[in-house]
Amino acid sequence: MNWLGDWANLLLRWTHFIAGIAWIGSSFYFIWLDRTLTAPAIARPGVEGDLWMVHSGGFYQVEKRRPGPGEVPPVLHWFKWEAMLTWITGISLLVLVYYLSGAYLLDPGTARIGRGTAIALGIALLVFGWLVYDWLWRSPLARQRGVAAGTSLALLMGVTVLLCRLLSGRAAYMHVGSLLGTIMVANVWMRILPAQQQMLDATRAGRPADFTLGERAKQRSVHNSYMTFPLLFIMLSNHYPATYASPANWLILLLLFVAGAAVRHAMIGRGRVAKWAVLPAALALAAAIFFATPKGAAAPASAASTSVPAFVTVRSVIAQRCLPCHSQFQSDGTFGPAPGGVTFDTPESIARLAQRINVRAVETKTMPLANKTGMTPEERELLGRWIAAGAPLR
Repeated sequence: MNWLGDWANLLLRWTHFIAGIAWIGSSFYFIWLDRTLTAPAIARPGVEGDLWMVHSGGFYQVEKRRPGPGEVPPVLHWFKWEAMLTWITGISLLVLVYYLSGAYLLDPGTARIGRGTAIALGIALLVFGWLVYDWLWRSPLARQRGVAAGTSLALLMGVTVLLCRLLSGRAAYMHVGSLLGTIMVANVWMRILPAQQQMLDATRAGRPADFTLGERAKQRSVHNSYMTFPLLFIMLSNHYPATYASPANWLILLLLFVAGAAVRHAMIGRGRVAKWAVLPAALALAAAIFFATPKGAAAPASAASTSVPAFVTVRSVIAQRCLPCHSQFQSDGTFGPAPGGVTFDTPESIARLAQRINVRAVETKTMPLANKTGMTPEERELLGRWIAAGAPLR
């Protein structure tokens, strides 16, 4: 059954990745296109702007129109299923990896809440997170965009801190990402598409369309574009424990949110001023790196701890604390076949992966997962001394 779970995980991730590329690519293309259109050289009724492009050996002319009554053609392409498929596969991964097994969901060193409580919290977050966001941006407060944006960021900060205090760092990041993804998809299906449908229905019925509906829908599309890069980081974050395992994990995530949103602004914002957004992006990224660096990671060993442990002692620690999962002959199959393909069955494999052991077991202390096998601080220090001495097999 573990092999089936691994295949389900792989196929869901693959589909999620493909659908996400299609969704994000088309979304960013249209935002860029809207910023790049120019007034047509010869005025044409209903044409707001056009653009000539070259790609794949062909030339293309794209027009942005405000169709009059009856002008919409019978064949009209909609960009919607990419978003829905991305969300469905993403939520399926959340359930498969975090809810069904529960192995990655909680960390006893962070908080001692039950698995059921954590799952209920995660589901409630997705539902009420969207409702609060949508209410905020439909309320009179939304007319003051700066205030509404600041309120949204403050709420996001509160949610991030709360999750990092209740769930494992890895699960907290994924739940923040699930919240952002849910808001983005709900924006598409509950605000953008209905507005487009109302305009389409009007033109096909021979009535003038209310294009203010399109302007309000466009605001949600812009919101989605600012959430995209932070969400992409979260999708990758489970491979980089220095971020989610840090005591300042909530701050690191918020700084990377700022960096991602600023890069988006620099890429497709208006005017030369937008390019200066790379400066706060760089500062936020530098601060995130600073807070993610484990304390003492670059500090030299003290004179009292310079003795090199014998490899037989090191191997005993690894056999007791790591081999239950990281072996071809597992005694604990909770996580399926050796996680990450990492095994410590031979002295050579232990030495080859010494730096990885250092990052996960010594510096970030994210392995063993939730310290399931009870590795002690003294054992971590012993591994650190052995690795610092060059991981000798003697």
